Amino acid sequence: MFLVLPAVGYQPSDYLPIVIQFGLAIAFVAFAMTASHLIGPRRKSKVKDEAFECGIESVGNARTPISVKYFLTAILFVLFDVEVIFMYPWAVNFRALGTAGFVEMLVFITLLMAGFGYVIKKGILRWNEA
Repeated sequence: MFLVLPAVGYQPSDYLPIVIQFGLAIAFVAFAMTASHLIGPRRKSKVKDEAFECGIESVGNARTPISVKYFLTAILFVLFDVEVIFMYPWAVNFRALGTAGFVEMLVFITLLMAGFGYVIKKGILRWNEA
């Protein structure tokens, strides 16, 4: 019924490959940035130093106030997107989780939809209204 794993004591030397790979990654990034700085071209002009954004010339102040609904929509997208990510491992292990796993996912989806209903009721996703 239950899988019993033997007690394994990890030693600090077991993590040495991870530390080496992390160190090599940092060294590569430092090397690439230094090499591009030393070898790269240094041509400066008024046009090259200008801010470039999607081919559109920048006009006005970049510090204009933005509606809070934009940020609420972005946060809600991230929130619901992350919650949906939890469904992938559940789907992969659907048969192994059995009825208990199915009921737990129903509770999860119910709470997710309750939150979505609350968001719709509050009108957070309505952009056209002033």
